[in-house]
Amino acid sequence: MTRLFNDPSAFAEDAKAGFCDAFSTYVVDVPGGVVRRRRTREGKVAVVIGGGSGHYPAFAGVVGPGYADGAVMGNVFTSPSAAEAAAVGRAASGGAGVLLTTGNYAGDVLNFGLAVERLEAEGIPARYVAVTDDVASVGKGADGRRRGIAGDVPVFKCASAAAEEGMSLDEVVRVAEKTNERTRTLGVAFSGCTLPGADGPLFTVPEGRMGVGLGIHGEAGIDEVDMPTAAELARTLVDGVLGDVPEGLPVEGARVTALLNGLGNTKYEELFVVWKDVAALLRERGLEVVEPEVGELVTSLDMAGCSLTLTWLDEELERLWGAPADTPAYRKGRLVEVTGDGDGAVRSDDEAARAAEAPPLSTGPVDEGSRAAGALVAGALAAVAERMAQAEDELGRIDAVAGDGDHGRGMVRGSAAARDAARAAADRGAGVGTVLQAAGDEWAARAGGTSGVLWGELLGAAAKHVGDEGAPDAATTAAAVRAGYDRLGELGGAKPGDKTMLDALGPFCDALDAGAADGRGLREAWAAAAERAVEAAEATRELTPKVGRARPLAERSVGTPDAGAVSLGMVATTAAGTADR
Repeated sequence: MTRLFNDPSAFAEDAKAGFCDAFSTYVVDVPGGVVRRRRTREGKVAVVIGGGSGHYPAFAGVVGPGYADGAVMGNVFTSPSAAEAAAVGRAASGGAGVLLTTGNYAGDVLNFGLAVERLEAEGIPARYVAVTDDVASVGKGADGRRRGIAGDVPVFKCASAAAEEGMSLDEVVRVAEKTNERTRTLGVAFSGCTLPGADGPLFTVPEGRMGVGLGIHGEAGIDEVDMPTAAELARTLVDGVLGDVPEGLPVEGARVTALLNGLGNTKYEELFVVWKDVAALLRERGLEVVEPEVGELVTSLDMAGCSLTLTWLDEELERLWGAPADTPAYRKGRLVEVTGDGDGAVRSDDEAARAAEAPPLSTGPVDEGSRAAGALVAGALAAVAERMAQAEDELGRIDAVAGDGDHGRGMVRGSAAARDAARAAADRGAGVGTVLQAAGDEWAARAGGTSGVLWGELLGAAAKHVGDEGAPDAATTAAAVRAGYDRLGELGGAKPGDKTMLDALGPFCDALDAGAADGRGLREAWAAAAERAVEAAEATRELTPKVGRARPLAERSVGTPDAGAVSLGMVATTAAGTADR
């Protein structure tokens, strides 16, 4: 288990601080992650990788010449926020564009996709690629829905080498996508991993058994078998990966690179024993292995287990995979860093932090009505934060039925951060739109996970609609909430009936629209809509989830309401008591 920590809630931040101090010649700390100590040279595409903490040396450990330009670092097993991903992208940018890339997890896809939108809006060309290498997470041929696990390594490395060669953003994206299409991984686990401060592991594997196909956070696998010998495990891994060869590519005569990755609590000597048998099996099948890697590359805290990754190489990918790199945790060949006049200079901590800063929030005209409405929003969010603190255990229990049980904690963290940001903005005399935007940004930044993204975007969309002029009435408020609902549908692709927070938010919008159309004041219309949201959340008991983490355990969730819908109802009901009119 994870034994060494101070405050468990600050584990990721403390680890980041120690890492940056230990490797200060390679990296510099910026909000949300790290970037190279040397500025990205002019004309070079910046490759920014990332995801939750707990996977070292992924992601920060491979920031350096020949590899990534920056890494975004979320809380343990939690997606970084869009604001954090954009901040690292901003700091890493050298003017030729930024490629953001992560494993294929809902929170990462949403947050990094939003970061691309933010960077593009600021004039920084940006693209996003999700890695989908895990053959066990979805059936054969469903690559776009698969998780990204240790296959991150060849995708990130080849894309980074392409950027180092001076390829354009479009070409770097092409390389990343090609590498991903040619990469397959299968993992196994012998025991679960324990979060800092937790009483027990996230999952368990019975004594003498092995879980096949588990994800790097303990997501459900596809099988459980008796604990094998090293030779038997090697055959399981090789057969599993070669059972899903990329379309149109050969086995006999193919040149591949291979990664045997330890998940954090499997000794190197054990990995070498397994690799001996893996290598022999690959050669028996007619594969030629090029520059393999054996060791810890993408871990999962203290999980015991390993994974096998194969990437089918062509001439271009073999060159890029073999290109030199020099980072804290990964070195290959001898690298001579390319710099030009004014490029690649060592930068100070302050300079890097300034480069990561987002443009300021709106400073346009604000009238007294909007200021008063902003103060009311701040008060409502204070009440919401108190209600979420009371409901944390209840929401976590509901979420744990078919999810990972962290919804309550995320709602507490997000609403508390939103409360503080809204109060600070209101105290500065900001209008209601700016208050809502500040609250949404901080909710997304601090909550983590998918719910943080959704609440951040909901508040942000509402903020853009109401602006900072005038106090919004029932009709304006209804339209603003509807804008948020539409935005969430665009982001996650969820629809009514998919058992998400939209199943409560949609009826809330409908009721608020009806109240406004009937000429009711905001207080009355909001209160009636909040009641409808609570009823709709309760009705999600009978639904089967179609998206999100609960989908693999869909049947288990029937009979339990959706945690996101329940918390939406709680927020709406709590805010009802603070509506002005």
